[in-house]
Amino acid sequence: MENMTGVRPPLRRVIVSTEDLDRATVFYADVLGLAVASRDRDFAVLGLGPGQELLLHRRPTVPSDTAVAVGLLVEGLSARVERWREMGGSIIDEPRPQAWGEVMAVLRDPDGHVVCVSDAAV
Repeated sequence: MENMTGVRPPLRRVIVSTEDLDRATVFYADVLGLAVASRDRDFAVLGLGPGQELLLHRRPTVPSDTAVAVGLLVEGLSARVERWREMGGSIIDEPRPQAWGEVMAVLRDPDGHVVCVSDAAV
């Protein structure tokens, strides 16, 4: 799928390994608000935008603070961070304005991966 300039976006999918597909799907779909496009025993595909997806892959995982982090735009950032807190989720950085103009929070997903979430309204 092409964007408005007629150029195909270079990012096709982000793949996140997870030990527990159900728990990861709750985080990315129910907490962060991504839509589940499809799901089977080992994979869940969530939409990120035209031609782009987040693929949750059930397999052994080793999270790292020094590896790649996923950055996502979400609606209602503060409410989503609060919901994650109420569910016992880990919050690395509370929502706050960043030098580049976004309001961003940094969370750990259920497997311990770093996820940066920015408010889509800003």
